[in-house]
Amino acid sequence: MSHVGVPRGTVRKRRSLALLTAGVLTIPALAGCSSDSEETSRGVPQDIAPAARDRVADGSTVNWAVDAMPTTLNAFQADADSATTKITGALLPTLFPMDAAGQPKLNPDYLESAKIIEREPKQVVLYKLNQQAVWSDGREIGAPDFVAQWRALSGRDSAFWTARNAGYERIEKIERGADDLQVRVTFAKPYADWRSLFSPLYPKEITGSPDTFNDGARTALKNTAGPFQLKSVSKAKGTVTLVRSPRWWGDKAKLDTLVFRAVAPKDRTKALADGTVHITDVDATTADRIALALRDGSNGQPLAHGPGADLTPAAALRSWALAHGSDEEQAEIAQAAREKNRKAVVAYGAEQKALRGYAVRKSLEPAYTQLALNGESGPLADDRVRRAVARALDRQELAETVLKPLGLPAKPLGSHLALAGQPGYKDGSGALGDQNTKEAQALLADAGWTQAGAAEKPKDTKAGSEAEKKADKDEADKKKDAEGKADREDKEGTEKTEAEEKTTDKDEAEDKEKADKTDKDEEKADRAAVGSDDSAASRAEGLYIVGQDDKPGAGPVQAPDASTATHVLAPSRAAAAQSLALLRQASAVSAVSEDGTTAEAASKATAQDKATAQDKQPGGAAGAYAPLGTAAPAPASVKGPLGKDGKTLTLRFVLPSGPGSQSLRGVGERIAAMLEKIGIGTEITKVPDESYFKDHIASGDYDLALYSWPATAYPATDGRPIYAKPEPATDGSLLVEQNYTRVGTDHIDQLFDQAVAELDEKAARELMKQADARIWAAAGSIPLFQRPQLVAVDKKLANVGAFGFAAPRYQDIGFTDRQAAGSPADRKK
Repeated sequence: MSHVGVPRGTVRKRRSLALLTAGVLTIPALAGCSSDSEETSRGVPQDIAPAARDRVADGSTVNWAVDAMPTTLNAFQADADSATTKITGALLPTLFPMDAAGQPKLNPDYLESAKIIEREPKQVVLYKLNQQAVWSDGREIGAPDFVAQWRALSGRDSAFWTARNAGYERIEKIERGADDLQVRVTFAKPYADWRSLFSPLYPKEITGSPDTFNDGARTALKNTAGPFQLKSVSKAKGTVTLVRSPRWWGDKAKLDTLVFRAVAPKDRTKALADGTVHITDVDATTADRIALALRDGSNGQPLAHGPGADLTPAAALRSWALAHGSDEEQAEIAQAAREKNRKAVVAYGAEQKALRGYAVRKSLEPAYTQLALNGESGPLADDRVRRAVARALDRQELAETVLKPLGLPAKPLGSHLALAGQPGYKDGSGALGDQNTKEAQALLADAGWTQAGAAEKPKDTKAGSEAEKKADKDEADKKKDAEGKADREDKEGTEKTEAEEKTTDKDEAEDKEKADKTDKDEEKADRAAVGSDDSAASRAEGLYIVGQDDKPGAGPVQAPDASTATHVLAPSRAAAAQSLALLRQASAVSAVSEDGTTAEAASKATAQDKATAQDKQPGGAAGAYAPLGTAAPAPASVKGPLGKDGKTLTLRFVLPSGPGSQSLRGVGERIAAMLEKIGIGTEITKVPDESYFKDHIASGDYDLALYSWPATAYPATDGRPIYAKPEPATDGSLLVEQNYTRVGTDHIDQLFDQAVAELDEKAARELMKQADARIWAAAGSIPLFQRPQLVAVDKKLANVGAFGFAAPRYQDIGFTDRQAAGSPADRKK
């Protein structure tokens, strides 16, 4: 049974992707965690072709592509996904949707007001509902709906299959206020993120019983309260069809019909060209094709791209010659190839012509890509090694690689808990430090990883001393024929005594060395033990437990036998949903720019960088900048990764292997080249997409990995399970919640707990800044950049595209072209 945390599937649905954990890290002085006012940050604006409602025509149907058919329409179940979020956003109340600045904003369609009316002795929130707000069956939205949802999500009744109950478990009671339009919520414990609750709000007919909650809302929602209502769900067609709701009291939906259509990412270019979708997320390749289509349509020149575009004149002449030559067999093959290419050119040209009708809306998605460092065992259990990895990264270069070719601001992300443009954003990376090769190498040297260490033989332990004694005894036995029995016994006794004294002296020296090292470690922090072996056997048996007493340098960790081993458990029943969300986010990372740099070229460049760096060092010796007291540098002839006790410092970098993850692998390869410069080797392991999350990220079978986390307006609630310190469960397993890096501290947990109960927003943000600084210092998660958001949209559509932080206003989406908004027959005229 797994104890991995379960996400909900929406943007704040517990950030359904992956997480961190680590040992206690004491930080005497942290840069970046002061109480300075939050820095001014400007987010990238949304790109949705805004238009006033009077300029948007009534009518028509729009097809919006989603990755797959939603497995449930209950947003609070573990297998809810991004399709669930989009669909329920048009059907159900969201009381505080995020605005363009990434903060919750009261939705006047459902609320007249909502505020804290009492703080002592207990927090009380009073909701005043819009008096026109009704469910699609005509019943008023009211206190019974709030009560039913609270009881379903509070965690008190295990019959309800919920993903999480954060916030709901703090509610003591819900009562009707002065009238039916008032809902009074009393909290047993203060809850700063109370605005996160009751969104989406389901009718009591769904949340009132386990059967309807668990099964009834998976494929149908008979009662809704949004600008649209559910008409049909067709698995055969791969569509979920919504129609304008006649009961909606707000601004009338401009569209007659909104269809969410399942279209795999690889099929989206064709779907756009065929006109079967009007709105779809796209990758950089499709975005480039649309840009080329718009350019080609304006210059009237033949296409200089697509099938056969790279054919040289000489190759074209040879193909023609073969097709018209005397060798009939060769001619037939050449003619078939030419015909196939001709058809491909015609089809490509037709697609390009159709793609001229679309525009690519660009912004930054409310999500960020991070490098995760698994601090559970192996070299990364030592925070010095994790920090060295982090300080080897040129995050500016990585951000530019992904964002600059798209014309988006290329600035590294400076926070784990807020994105640029959100209230409370502050760059906390100073707690870790900027990219610095020399200091990264010094950290590795301090942790015992040197060039000479790779060539050393493993140090002897007490077992080695026994071997020493055995060798002495064997030498004495060789003389037994030349000496008398008594003399031999005396000599053996003397030698045994000498060997025991030697062993005692060595043990005392080792104990003193351990004590000195322990004192040193305690002054720096409670660091996790460095695993003695990162082999498969070590991963299976010698897993590091957060908080254990072993310290770096205290000798090898003894692997327990199978009966007492502590293992990270297999993912829970939510693993499939987490894996799906993770892979979708991974595949959405924009492609690395095609700058022509091959792996071989990168390798050569790295070698040149190494040579240049060595030439600049005093004496021309690598490691000349190591701190006083570190091991002497290896001879110049020693090349390759650093090592310790004969073991090289090589980290397993796990990346997905599917075609949709190509860009993610490009980022990974650049990171590997950066680590090579400081002597860290990487073993890039490409695994199937379907097992990437479940079998590697969630289970901890990796050293380095790339994945993304969505943003949230509620970091105290949503961030805690991601960075919570793992704790041993009663069955001996490790409870990691969503912290898949296994790096965390008690202090970080305490800051989250304080912030979630702090009703003063400014004070809560200060606590979150302090927590972020300590998360940076622990170096389990290194934010790289905010992910690009590319959405292809029919050029005649308004108020839809790359929304950035903000939630869509579905009722405002429509065509600005009156003819386009008419019937299909009208649109063909």
